[in-house]
Amino acid sequence: MNSEIQDHVAQLALVDHHVHGVYEKNPTVDEFSSMITESDRQPVSLEVAMNSQIGFATRNWCAPIIDLPAHCPPQTYFDRRLELGATEVNRRLLKASGITHSLIETGFRGDQIHGPEAMAELAQHRVDKVIRLETTAEKLLDTGAVTAKSFIADFAKELQIACQGAVGLKSIIAYRYGLHFEPTAPTRLEVEKAIAPVLQQVASGEPARITDPVLLRHLIFAGLDLELPMQFHIGFGDPDLLLHLCDPLLMTNFIKYAEARKINIMLLHTYPFHRNAGYLAQMFSNVYMDVGLAINYTGARSEAVIAESLELAPFHKILFSSDAWGLAELTYMGAAMFRYGFGRILTEWVDQGLWSISDAKHVADSIGHMNAAVAYKF
Repeated sequence: MNSEIQDHVAQLALVDHHVHGVYEKNPTVDEFSSMITESDRQPVSLEVAMNSQIGFATRNWCAPIIDLPAHCPPQTYFDRRLELGATEVNRRLLKASGITHSLIETGFRGDQIHGPEAMAELAQHRVDKVIRLETTAEKLLDTGAVTAKSFIADFAKELQIACQGAVGLKSIIAYRYGLHFEPTAPTRLEVEKAIAPVLQQVASGEPARITDPVLLRHLIFAGLDLELPMQFHIGFGDPDLLLHLCDPLLMTNFIKYAEARKINIMLLHTYPFHRNAGYLAQMFSNVYMDVGLAINYTGARSEAVIAESLELAPFHKILFSSDAWGLAELTYMGAAMFRYGFGRILTEWVDQGLWSISDAKHVADSIGHMNAAVAYKF
């Protein structure tokens, strides 16, 4: 087997176009167990939590980085992690990932993880930020200074401020409603009516939470006015979503609208709808995709998922991401398993005479970092 392609991919500079910060402190065993699954149901033990593709992958790929043999027992792994401490574990795993540029989205439990500035220092590479629409709106509402009449203008101003220096936006409408939303902006009267219950919620002392599809649509269309690439969670995620409503094909008319405005739409994760995402990336000039966290969670089968993502999508429309949150293991594995699977796939196609070496290297460079630079304009 020709190793030239695998060597090229192993040294590839990676732009992680969708990732979050790592945990600031040593996690408890329950916290670690919870973060190693997308479910919000607490695993009964560390052993149960790691009895999965991602658990086996952690013990295989990450154990040697913290001076343990691959496939060591879960408790041995966790004990060594605590012994080294969060800062050292984070430093080792982030450095070993070979990621050279991260686009960090801070809208989910941002008070528990390192922010963009701290991540840049810890990882020793360039970090840019992506702004979550829903979190920005909810923080504004929680100030108690917003009225139904002022919300539209207040949010537009707040989003403009939040996006200073940002390279993109993100919507989690998939979690809050689904991707079958109306592909048109709501009217002012519709927004004012929909925001009233949320304002009452805030007035009663509860934190704001936006779930009304009218409001979620308003945030998206307000975001389009900034003409930044917009990320959408697609597919697999925690039980807060209904997976059958997270198929990106449901967004087709919205994608056409954004295409007419020349705004890039970034389909994140996409599993198990990655083939549908590939179709959209081929059909529409503004659609990009990745398989993100599916690489970690499918573990030993991730090579198949990566290969399937290369079926329909044009190679200049595919990006790399880890979608890691909290655990530096997820960042490292996202990169390490991507390199392993991607390198093996390209090598096989070159060895079979289906691709040339130069084409394979160009596709690797494109997906590794060049496509992100074009899509986000850095």
